[in-house]
Amino acid sequence: MNLSRLLAAPVQWGFLLYFLLLQLTHLALILRAFATTRRYQDEVETDRLDTAFETSHSKPMTLVCPVHNEEAGVVASVNSLISLRYPEFQVVVVNDGSTDATLARLVEAFRLRPSHRVLRQLLPTREVHGIYESAYVPNLVVVDKVNGGKADALNCGINLARYPLVCCMDGDSLLENDALLRIARPFMDRPGLVASGGVIRPLNGCRVTTMGIRGIHLPDSWLARFQIVEYLRAFLFGRVGLASLDSVFIVSGAFGVFRKDLVVRAGGFDPGTVGEDFELVVRLHRRMREWGQPYHLTLVPDPICWTEVPEDFRTLGRQRNRWQRGLWEALWKHRRMWFNPAYGRVGLFSMPYFLLFEALAPVIEACGYLVFAWSVWRHSINTPFAVLFLYVALLLGVLNSVVSVLLQEISGHRYQGLRAFGLLLVAAVAENFGYRQLTLWWRLRGTFDWLRGKGGWGHMRRRGLGRAVPPA
Repeated sequence: MNLSRLLAAPVQWGFLLYFLLLQLTHLALILRAFATTRRYQDEVETDRLDTAFETSHSKPMTLVCPVHNEEAGVVASVNSLISLRYPEFQVVVVNDGSTDATLARLVEAFRLRPSHRVLRQLLPTREVHGIYESAYVPNLVVVDKVNGGKADALNCGINLARYPLVCCMDGDSLLENDALLRIARPFMDRPGLVASGGVIRPLNGCRVTTMGIRGIHLPDSWLARFQIVEYLRAFLFGRVGLASLDSVFIVSGAFGVFRKDLVVRAGGFDPGTVGEDFELVVRLHRRMREWGQPYHLTLVPDPICWTEVPEDFRTLGRQRNRWQRGLWEALWKHRRMWFNPAYGRVGLFSMPYFLLFEALAPVIEACGYLVFAWSVWRHSINTPFAVLFLYVALLLGVLNSVVSVLLQEISGHRYQGLRAFGLLLVAAVAENFGYRQLTLWWRLRGTFDWLRGKGGWGHMRRRGLGRAVPPA
């Protein structure tokens, strides 16, 4: 008994130290990202974005949009893509073995006809049934292929890409009208840039028409509101903070631009992982270091991609489980980079950060809660530890979420009105009491599913872009 009490104190304080480092690191990244965002906004205002892209320095781009059983919203999504502002771009829609009327909707809406375009097999993919071009949209190409998953569909689109920049996105996502201008801007300023990512925001509640988003509103679902706060904290500030340290490790598969030649040279997206976007970025870091080429990856804070998020617990749980498995797959596949000085800041900071504060976080946090509960039950808990644990584990989490909401209001809010701001603040507080613990459970299950070799995406139930219009 004395031995257990003797060991309890170091274990308790060890977990407390981890929680403290985790929350303070997130807060530091949020504050650094805010400062970076404000500097970026000043630069963009000075440079005049439109004028910059009237020069010959802008690079043409191919948008690759995989779709699978997206008949409800595929026409609205493609209409929004072909109406984007950019000097020269091509849209490649890859129908990845849909079993519904996705292809029929596209054929009817855009008057598609068979094309004699040659498909170069730069990257291996599943069999292609046919290639179609529009009778009245010259920059639209549709590919119909055997189902092979998102990574395989992206590789197929890259094979058809005409231009040196490739923008990879989801079929259920909508880009703001000037998003391409903004996300491609760093390629003009930084010759060694490999990839540029944008910011992802939940589409739920927004007013969507056939020509894109025509009104930004908060959803009625509290589950979706919690995810809005989560996305603000993760995308708008967490990842921008990492980008300011030249440590971008995630360029979201929902909206990211890559240099086509380097993606092809690195082998394209890996169909064998459920986190193909994260794995490709890690692989690009690794290959560029091994090839001895100077390079950069960045995340731009103002090009917005709106995407539908789950509004039921089962679908959200599957999504978070898959994200966790994809994270572990990529980290384990490239474990040679862990704490390896040969990979510079990536090996000594980025990989340890994602390993300790992202991949292992669910396991360590769950153990911390269990140790706290056990200590209370056994009456062996230290009172200062109990107070500090609750403060660090819960109140610092609330602080990070509230700060994220406040800073997004200062740096360029999208949800208009005092009511929307108040509801986001309430969600920022409430998500730490129940929702965060539920997310922890899903990520914990994802970790154990990865350990036992579970694969596959699982069914993602969607409402469809065409049903995202709230009542007038």
